[in-house]
Amino acid sequence: MIPWLTPESPFPPLHTACVEPNGLLAVGGDLSPRRLIEAYRSGIFPWFNEGEPVLWWSPDPRMVLFPGELKISRSLGKSLKKGNYEIRIDSAFDQVMRGCATPRKERPGTWIHEEMVSAYTALHDMGMAHSVETWIEGELVGGLYGVAQGKMFYGESMFSRVPDASKIALVHLVRQLERRGFKMIDCQMKTAHLASLGARELPRKEFSQRLKELVNYPERVEKWCFDHESIE
Repeated sequence: MIPWLTPESPFPPLHTACVEPNGLLAVGGDLSPRRLIEAYRSGIFPWFNEGEPVLWWSPDPRMVLFPGELKISRSLGKSLKKGNYEIRIDSAFDQVMRGCATPRKERPGTWIHEEMVSAYTALHDMGMAHSVETWIEGELVGGLYGVAQGKMFYGESMFSRVPDASKIALVHLVRQLERRGFKMIDCQMKTAHLASLGARELPRKEFSQRLKELVNYPERVEKWCFDHESIE
């Protein structure tokens, strides 16, 4: 029986999540900043279609990227060296979310609907959700967004309108997170795309143990500003 959350209900223990569908933990509640902050601190994230109740997930295993394990392919390295792009952060959060919501051939629908945009924009306004953006000739061509807590970054989604645009944003994010002492990036579920960039799976128990330490660092609740040193 999957628990149904009221606005005041705590999340159930992670080990009670479903095996199939993998990680479904609870239903209901809301997307208030308080609820989202509690969820991320606990290793839980929302993922549901428009018109459905909120579905909360904590899959086992969990896909993560350790900053020092980022893989840059030869072709991506060439794209990075071109330098024909500009990286910005937190300058177009709404546009990035809507870019991530654009239907694709492999994903005709989207879970990034207006309720999600409003919820994460509220976190962005609080200085907890961030966008990293790739711009070419004044046009937003790709990027990603996610949530930061302590020394932990939770990646949510990414998009590209030109080849490698989201990967370029990710490389810049990872290098900057390294400089700031971040230790782990949550990638949620396994995909071949993430694996090609160096992400790997951790058992949920290990992920949760690492998370408990990382979220307890002092918060930097602010809009971010990257330095622009070489990412070599």
